[in-house]
Amino acid sequence: MNGLLNIYKNAGMTSHDVVHKIRKKCGIKKVGHGGTLDPMAQGVLPICIGQATRISGFLLDKDKTYGATMTLGATTDTYDREGEVLTLRPVHVTQQQIKEATASFLGVIDQVPPMYSALKKDGKKLYEYAREGITLDIPARKVTIHQLEVVRVDLPEVDLIVSCSKGTYIRSLIYDLGEMLGCGAHMSALERLQSGPFRVEDSILLNDLLEMDLEDIQKILIPMEKALSHMETVEIAEASKKYLVNGVVLYGRNIQGTLDDRRPGELVQLLCQGVFYGVGEIFLDGNWKKIKPKFIFSKEK
Repeated sequence: MNGLLNIYKNAGMTSHDVVHKIRKKCGIKKVGHGGTLDPMAQGVLPICIGQATRISGFLLDKDKTYGATMTLGATTDTYDREGEVLTLRPVHVTQQQIKEATASFLGVIDQVPPMYSALKKDGKKLYEYAREGITLDIPARKVTIHQLEVVRVDLPEVDLIVSCSKGTYIRSLIYDLGEMLGCGAHMSALERLQSGPFRVEDSILLNDLLEMDLEDIQKILIPMEKALSHMETVEIAEASKKYLVNGVVLYGRNIQGTLDDRRPGELVQLLCQGVFYGVGEIFLDGNWKKIKPKFIFSKEK
Protein backbone atom coordinates (compact mmCIF):
# COMPACT_ATOMS: atom_id res chain seq x y z
CA MET A 1 0.00 0.00 0.00
CA ASN A 2 1.66 3.21 -1.24
CA GLY A 3 0.00 6.61 -1.43
CA LEU A 4 -1.51 9.42 0.62
CA LEU A 5 -4.70 10.12 2.53
CA ASN A 6 -6.32 13.49 3.17
CA ILE A 7 -7.43 13.03 6.77
CA TYR A 8 -9.51 15.51 8.78
CA LYS A 9 -8.03 15.56 12.29
CA ASN A 10 -10.42 16.41 15.10
CA ALA A 11 -9.34 18.63 17.98
CA GLY A 12 -8.04 16.79 21.03
CA MET A 13 -5.81 14.35 19.14
CA THR A 14 -2.12 14.64 18.36
CA SER A 15 -0.94 14.17 14.80
CA HIS A 16 0.94 11.09 16.01
CA ASP A 17 -2.33 9.66 17.39
CA VAL A 18 -3.72 9.76 13.86
CA VAL A 19 -0.61 8.09 12.44
CA HIS A 20 -0.76 5.36 15.09
CA LYS A 21 -4.40 4.54 14.38
CA ILE A 22 -3.81 4.33 10.63
CA ARG A 23 -0.73 2.14 11.15
CA LYS A 24 -2.83 -0.23 13.22
CA LYS A 25 -5.73 -0.19 10.75
CA CYS A 26 -3.60 -0.82 7.65
CA GLY A 27 -1.05 -3.10 9.29
CA ILE A 28 1.79 -0.99 7.90
CA LYS A 29 4.68 0.48 9.88
CA LYS A 30 5.62 3.05 7.24
CA VAL A 31 3.03 5.72 7.96
CA GLY A 32 3.79 9.40 8.56
CA HIS A 33 2.19 12.82 8.22
CA GLY A 34 2.90 15.85 6.08
CA GLY A 35 2.84 18.59 8.71
CA THR A 36 2.03 18.58 12.42
CA LEU A 37 -1.25 19.96 13.74
CA ASP A 38 -1.29 20.86 17.45
CA PRO A 39 -3.73 18.82 19.59
CA MET A 40 -6.14 21.76 19.96
CA ALA A 41 -6.21 22.29 16.17
CA GLN A 42 -8.38 20.48 13.67
CA GLY A 43 -8.44 20.17 9.92
CA VAL A 44 -6.41 18.80 7.04
CA LEU A 45 -3.64 16.36 7.95
CA PRO A 46 -1.95 14.69 4.94
CA ILE A 47 -1.00 11.10 5.75
CA CYS A 48 1.76 9.31 3.84
CA ILE A 49 1.70 5.51 3.56
CA GLY A 50 4.43 3.13 2.40
CA GLN A 51 6.86 4.61 -0.10
CA ALA A 52 4.93 7.90 0.06
CA THR A 53 6.54 8.59 3.46
CA ARG A 54 9.58 9.69 1.46
CA ILE A 55 7.75 12.68 0.00
CA SER A 56 6.52 14.08 3.32
CA GLY A 57 9.27 16.72 3.27
CA PHE A 58 7.97 18.07 -0.03
CA LEU A 59 4.52 18.52 1.52
CA LEU A 60 5.96 20.50 4.44
CA ASP A 61 7.33 23.05 1.96
CA LYS A 62 3.93 24.01 0.57
CA ASP A 63 1.77 27.01 1.52
CA LYS A 64 -1.08 26.45 3.95
CA THR A 65 -4.45 28.07 4.67
CA TYR A 66 -6.07 28.29 8.11
CA GLY A 67 -9.22 29.49 9.74
CA ALA A 68 -8.39 30.91 13.17
CA THR A 69 -10.17 32.62 16.03
CA MET A 70 -8.34 35.43 17.82
CA THR A 71 -9.57 36.33 21.31
CA LEU A 72 -8.59 39.87 22.25
CA GLY A 73 -7.86 41.14 25.76
CA ALA A 74 -5.83 38.23 27.16
CA THR A 75 -2.35 36.87 26.49
CA THR A 76 -1.11 33.42 27.53
CA ASP A 77 2.31 31.83 27.82
CA THR A 78 1.55 29.40 24.98
CA TYR A 79 -0.15 32.06 22.82
CA ASP A 80 -3.31 29.88 22.74
CA ARG A 81 -6.30 29.14 24.96
CA GLU A 82 -4.58 26.21 26.68
CA GLY A 83 -1.85 28.33 28.25
CA GLU A 84 -1.61 30.21 31.53
CA VAL A 85 -3.05 33.73 31.35
CA LEU A 86 -0.30 36.34 31.61
CA THR A 87 -2.11 39.64 31.02
CA LEU A 88 -5.67 40.93 30.94
CA ARG A 89 -6.42 44.25 29.24
CA PRO A 90 -9.61 46.05 28.21
CA VAL A 91 -10.61 45.79 24.55
CA HIS A 92 -11.37 49.15 22.95
CA VAL A 93 -10.82 48.58 19.24
CA THR A 94 -12.97 49.12 16.18
CA GLN A 95 -13.46 46.81 13.23
CA GLN A 96 -11.57 49.31 11.08
CA GLN A 97 -8.58 49.25 13.43
CA ILE A 98 -8.54 45.45 13.30
CA LYS A 99 -8.59 45.46 9.49
CA GLU A 100 -5.80 48.03 9.34
CA ALA A 101 -3.70 45.96 11.74
CA THR A 102 -4.17 42.76 9.74
CA ALA A 103 -3.29 44.54 6.50
CA SER A 104 0.08 45.56 7.96
CA PHE A 105 1.09 41.89 8.29
CA LEU A 106 0.66 41.03 4.61
CA GLY A 107 3.78 40.05 2.66
CA VAL A 108 7.16 38.98 3.99
CA ILE A 109 7.44 39.57 7.75
CA ASP A 110 9.84 38.76 10.57
CA GLN A 111 8.18 36.38 13.01
CA VAL A 112 9.47 35.10 16.35
CA PRO A 113 8.27 31.52 16.99
CA PRO A 114 6.57 30.85 20.35
CA MET A 115 8.59 29.33 23.19
CA TYR A 116 5.98 26.59 23.40
CA SER A 117 6.90 24.98 20.08
CA ALA A 118 8.72 21.88 18.85
CA LEU A 119 11.57 23.88 17.33
CA LYS A 120 14.93 22.83 18.72
CA LYS A 121 17.90 24.64 20.22
CA ASP A 122 21.02 22.62 21.04
CA GLY A 123 19.07 19.42 20.41
CA LYS A 124 16.33 20.29 22.90
CA LYS A 125 12.78 21.36 22.02
CA LEU A 126 11.81 24.92 22.92
CA TYR A 127 8.76 23.81 24.89
CA GLU A 128 11.04 21.72 27.12
CA TYR A 129 12.97 24.88 28.03
CA ALA A 130 9.67 26.72 28.57
CA ARG A 131 8.37 24.06 30.96
CA GLU A 132 11.56 24.45 32.98
CA GLY A 133 10.93 28.19 33.25
CA ILE A 134 13.80 29.03 30.91
CA THR A 135 13.23 31.85 28.43
CA LEU A 136 15.48 31.98 25.37
CA ASP A 137 16.21 34.73 22.90
CA ILE A 138 14.64 33.20 19.79
CA PRO A 139 15.71 34.75 16.49
CA ALA A 140 12.99 35.97 14.14
CA ARG A 141 12.39 34.10 10.90
CA LYS A 142 11.17 35.34 7.53
CA VAL A 143 7.69 34.07 6.68
CA THR A 144 5.17 35.19 4.07
CA ILE A 145 1.54 36.05 4.77
CA HIS A 146 -0.32 35.82 1.45
CA GLN A 147 -3.79 36.47 2.86
CA LEU A 148 -5.03 37.74 6.22
CA GLU A 149 -8.75 38.37 6.04
CA VAL A 150 -11.13 39.35 8.82
CA VAL A 151 -14.32 37.31 8.34
CA ARG A 152 -16.14 37.94 11.64
CA VAL A 153 -15.87 40.41 14.49
CA ASP A 154 -17.78 39.70 17.69
CA LEU A 155 -15.55 41.20 20.35
CA PRO A 156 -13.54 39.93 22.02
CA GLU A 157 -13.47 37.29 19.25
CA VAL A 158 -12.24 37.86 15.70
CA ASP A 159 -12.31 35.13 13.03
CA LEU A 160 -9.51 35.18 10.46
CA ILE A 161 -8.55 33.39 7.26
CA VAL A 162 -4.77 33.11 6.89
CA SER A 163 -2.81 31.83 3.88
CA CYS A 164 0.89 31.60 4.61
CA SER A 165 4.24 30.05 3.82
CA LYS A 166 5.76 27.07 5.59
CA GLY A 167 7.08 27.74 9.08
CA THR A 168 4.42 30.33 9.95
CA TYR A 169 3.03 30.13 13.48
CA ILE A 170 -0.56 31.35 13.57
CA ARG A 171 -0.26 31.66 17.37
CA SER A 172 2.62 34.11 16.97
CA LEU A 173 0.76 36.03 14.28
CA ILE A 174 -2.23 36.45 16.59
CA TYR A 175 -0.01 37.42 19.53
CA ASP A 176 1.66 40.10 17.39
CA LEU A 177 -1.72 41.37 16.17
CA GLY A 178 -2.88 41.69 19.77
CA GLU A 179 0.19 43.70 20.70
CA MET A 180 -0.30 46.01 17.72
CA LEU A 181 -3.91 46.59 18.79
CA GLY A 182 -2.75 47.38 22.33
CA CYS A 183 -4.96 44.87 24.13
CA GLY A 184 -3.16 41.57 23.68
CA ALA A 185 -4.61 38.42 22.15
CA HIS A 186 -4.38 34.64 22.05
CA MET A 187 -5.51 31.98 19.60
CA SER A 188 -8.68 30.25 20.75
CA ALA A 189 -9.39 28.02 17.72
CA LEU A 190 -7.51 26.79 14.64
CA GLU A 191 -8.59 24.81 11.59
CA ARG A 192 -6.27 23.95 8.71
CA LEU A 193 -8.29 24.40 5.53
CA GLN A 194 -5.60 23.54 3.00
CA SER A 195 -2.08 22.14 2.91
CA GLY A 196 -0.60 22.27 -0.58
CA PRO A 197 -3.02 20.33 -2.83
CA PHE A 198 -4.92 18.84 0.14
CA ARG A 199 -8.20 20.70 0.75
CA VAL A 200 -10.63 20.41 3.64
CA GLU A 201 -13.58 19.80 1.31
CA ASP A 202 -11.85 16.68 -0.03
CA SER A 203 -10.82 15.30 3.37
CA ILE A 204 -12.15 12.22 5.16
CA LEU A 205 -12.85 11.93 8.88
CA LEU A 206 -10.50 9.57 10.68
CA ASN A 207 -13.37 7.59 12.23
CA ASP A 208 -14.94 7.11 8.80
CA LEU A 209 -11.63 5.80 7.46
CA LEU A 210 -11.23 3.38 10.35
CA GLU A 211 -14.60 1.83 9.52
CA MET A 212 -13.61 1.14 5.89
CA ASP A 213 -12.28 -2.13 4.47
CA LEU A 214 -8.65 -2.14 3.39
CA GLU A 215 -9.74 -2.58 -0.23
CA ASP A 216 -11.82 0.58 -0.02
CA ILE A 217 -8.95 2.48 1.62
CA GLN A 218 -6.71 1.37 -1.25
CA LYS A 219 -9.21 2.87 -3.70
CA ILE A 220 -9.10 6.33 -2.11
CA LEU A 221 -5.31 6.51 -1.78
CA ILE A 222 -3.96 9.59 -3.51
CA PRO A 223 -1.10 8.71 -5.91
CA MET A 224 2.25 10.29 -5.12
CA GLU A 225 2.36 12.06 -8.49
CA LYS A 226 -0.96 13.78 -7.74
CA ALA A 227 0.29 14.95 -4.35
CA LEU A 228 3.33 16.38 -6.16
CA SER A 229 1.28 17.98 -8.93
CA HIS A 230 2.90 21.35 -8.18
CA MET A 231 6.12 19.97 -9.69
CA GLU A 232 6.78 19.97 -13.43
CA THR A 233 7.34 16.59 -15.07
CA VAL A 234 10.33 15.39 -17.08
CA GLU A 235 9.93 12.34 -19.32
CA ILE A 236 12.93 10.03 -19.37
CA ALA A 237 13.64 8.13 -22.60
CA GLU A 238 12.69 4.45 -22.44
CA ALA A 239 16.24 3.48 -23.41
CA SER A 240 17.51 5.31 -20.30
CA LYS A 241 15.15 3.61 -17.85
CA LYS A 242 18.00 1.55 -16.39
CA TYR A 243 19.84 4.76 -15.48
CA LEU A 244 16.71 6.23 -13.93
CA VAL A 245 15.94 3.27 -11.67
CA ASN A 246 19.56 3.10 -10.53
CA GLY A 247 19.71 6.78 -9.57
CA VAL A 248 22.27 7.81 -12.20
CA VAL A 249 22.58 11.50 -13.13
CA LEU A 250 20.49 12.19 -16.25
CA TYR A 251 21.12 14.67 -19.05
CA GLY A 252 20.37 15.51 -22.71
CA ARG A 253 20.24 12.14 -24.44
CA ASN A 254 18.42 10.52 -21.49
CA ILE A 255 15.54 12.99 -21.71
CA GLN A 256 12.64 13.35 -24.10
CA GLY A 257 12.53 17.06 -24.87
CA THR A 258 14.81 19.62 -23.24
CA LEU A 259 15.52 21.16 -19.86
CA ASP A 260 15.68 24.69 -21.29
CA ASP A 261 12.68 25.90 -19.24
CA ARG A 262 13.84 24.26 -16.02
CA ARG A 263 15.88 26.22 -13.47
CA PRO A 264 18.78 24.99 -11.30
CA GLY A 265 17.52 23.80 -7.92
CA GLU A 266 14.04 23.04 -9.26
CA LEU A 267 12.49 19.73 -8.21
CA VAL A 268 10.74 17.75 -10.94
CA GLN A 269 8.76 14.55 -11.23
CA LEU A 270 10.60 11.84 -13.16
CA LEU A 271 8.44 9.79 -15.53
CA CYS A 272 9.25 7.00 -17.97
CA GLN A 273 6.60 5.96 -20.50
CA GLY A 274 4.20 8.14 -18.52
CA VAL A 275 4.80 6.23 -15.28
CA PHE A 276 5.96 8.06 -12.14
CA TYR A 277 9.32 6.88 -10.79
CA GLY A 278 10.45 9.58 -8.39
CA VAL A 279 11.78 13.09 -7.91
CA GLY A 280 14.90 14.72 -9.30
CA GLU A 281 16.66 18.05 -8.90
CA ILE A 282 17.91 20.19 -11.78
CA PHE A 283 21.54 21.31 -11.49
CA LEU A 284 24.17 22.97 -13.65
CA ASP A 285 27.29 21.07 -14.68
CA GLY A 286 29.30 23.73 -16.46
CA ASN A 287 26.87 25.03 -19.09
CA TRP A 288 24.77 21.88 -19.10
CA LYS A 289 21.58 21.30 -17.17
CA LYS A 290 21.33 17.84 -15.67
CA ILE A 291 19.04 15.96 -13.29
CA LYS A 292 20.17 14.35 -10.06
CA PRO A 293 17.58 11.80 -8.87
CA LYS A 294 16.74 12.55 -5.23
CA PHE A 295 14.27 9.75 -4.60
CA ILE A 296 13.47 6.75 -6.77
CA PHE A 297 10.42 5.04 -5.36
CA SER A 298 10.49 1.74 -7.16
CA LYS A 299 12.80 -0.01 -9.58
CA GLU A 300 9.93 -1.91 -11.13
CA LYS A 301 6.57 -0.54 -12.19
